[in-house]
Amino acid sequence: MSINTVENIDDFVKVKHVLISVSDKKGLDFLIQQLVEINPEIKIFSTGGTYKKIKEILGNVEKSRLTQISSYTGQPETQGGLVKTLDFKIYLGLLTETYNEFHIKDLKRTGAVIFDMVVVNLYPFKDTVSQKGVTVEQARGNIDIGGPCMIRAAAKNFLRVTPVVDPFDYEMIISHMKSNDGKTSFKLRFSLAKKAFEHTAVYDRMIADFLEKRTIEEVSRCYTL
Repeated sequence: MSINTVENIDDFVKVKHVLISVSDKKGLDFLIQQLVEINPEIKIFSTGGTYKKIKEILGNVEKSRLTQISSYTGQPETQGGLVKTLDFKIYLGLLTETYNEFHIKDLKRTGAVIFDMVVVNLYPFKDTVSQKGVTVEQARGNIDIGGPCMIRAAAKNFLRVTPVVDPFDYEMIISHMKSNDGKTSFKLRFSLAKKAFEHTAVYDRMIADFLEKRTIEEVSRCYTL
């Protein structure tokens, strides 16, 4: 049997640690307020503009609830937010399997936490390339790397992680959690994982289609060679 084969999982998983990084902040107020109401001890980890928005939502209680990713990883964001979430501690927390003793040892060794829910939506690549006169460099700058990686990791580990990519799902997810003592079911996680992989597939397809239509001459005009 492969060392990576999983046999034991939990049907229902309590949401204790949530990783949030969203370009589309629609419904974020609702989501944050409801998560805190469901579990007053919930811990939220976030980045950049999302962190600032959640800090506003939480107000005076943010210090006990909210952690900036750079503080968690010990690595500051690079200029312009180019690298924020591509870190071992984050992916260990996303991919760890509950009943794998080696994974648990890695968590203890690194001081990482297990993420139970990941709320991520991606840079608006489609909106960017729909603008008249957009350059290849402008489009390239709006290709999200960390977001798709987090979504894919969370969706791969639907065994215990709830991947959330669509703000329109917030109400349904909150209702589900309220009906299940703050937990998410295996059925819900699997359903959301399928949606998450579809989300990243469509995103990658948009990028591939945009680049396919560009000539090397058009691309070269953006840069000094």
